Amino acid sequence: MTAAPLRRRARRRAEASLLGACLVLAAAACGAPGGHDEPASSTTAPESPQDALDRLDGRVPVPLVAHMADHQKRNMRDHLVAVQEIVLAAARDDYATIEASATRMGSSDAMTAMCTHMGAGAPGFTEQALAFHASADVVAEAARRHDLPAVLHELGATLQRCTGCHATFRQALVDDAGFTRLTAQPVPGGH
Repeated sequence: MTAAPLRRRARRRAEASLLGACLVLAAAACGAPGGHDEPASSTTAPESPQDALDRLDGRVPVPLVAHMADHQKRNMRDHLVAVQEIVLAAARDDYATIEASATRMGSSDAMTAMCTHMGAGAPGFTEQALAFHASADVVAEAARRHDLPAVLHELGATLQRCTGCHATFRQALVDDAGFTRLTAQPVPGGH
């Protein structure tokens, strides 16, 4: 079999795998609750909708003040855009775009500091976040080698880290005093 049919077959398999991974990522990004069936509280004060959701959601809370939570969500949305760019670039064998988009999700000193600070109140979060960024570095390395099967395989591994983190952790909004109490750190940005 010549190289062209092998590449087409590998691309079809990779596209099918990526479609499945993207569907899983989309479901995880929706933040579906853990599916616990618990009876309503018997307290006299009615439970707020947010308290009800928090009670039902079995994921580990990551305490964040509002501006940190917003910043984190913006970063995650940009990661999704980067994944989209990688998939579209893979279809065109555009390795420069794959590398640039993967690098945007990758490790850096600033990203390490941010993940460490944001995960200070949730054991295990920082480690999972840093592993995600490191996995994006491997996608960029595969792009530099012009190795499409490796790009797609490593992108799948990166998406697994996304879904694993979203399945384990959820944002929990706290005020400044709560953040400092839960993390033993000051709120960044002087808020």
